[in-house]
Amino acid sequence: MLNLNVKKLNPIADERGFLMEIFRSDDKLFEKFGQAYVTSCYPGIVKGWHKHEKQTDNFCCIKGMIKLVITDGKYYKELFIGERNPLLVQIPPGLWHGFKAIGKKEALVLNIPTLPYNSKKPDEQRKHKDFFDKVYKWEIHEK
Repeated sequence: MLNLNVKKLNPIADERGFLMEIFRSDDKLFEKFGQAYVTSCYPGIVKGWHKHEKQTDNFCCIKGMIKLVITDGKYYKELFIGERNPLLVQIPPGLWHGFKAIGKKEALVLNIPTLPYNSKKPDEQRKHKDFFDKVYKWEIHEK
């Protein structure tokens, strides 16, 4: 089984809007800061698979909704995160992960990895979205 650190986020709303802390240096999940970036994903598009050997990712969907899937190649964990379910999901090194924007609008994902991106020697391996078809298929799974 896959053990992941997942933190429920707490939006604080008032008449002006809301504020939601995502990640702090005094958070029990915090290891170290590498960089922060936002990536966009259009409805129905899959971004994955990839994994890191050294880097830990800290994912939060800040707009829209995504289906985030994490696998070791044998078992998988599927999480629905975003506006309707605000979570911070920590993805340790060595686990393959990808996500798909769900619903009818673009999703924005904030990642705060523990290492900065190194374009000369990236800590990243990539596989096609269908690479783990025997373990996981991206279509809707009806329960």
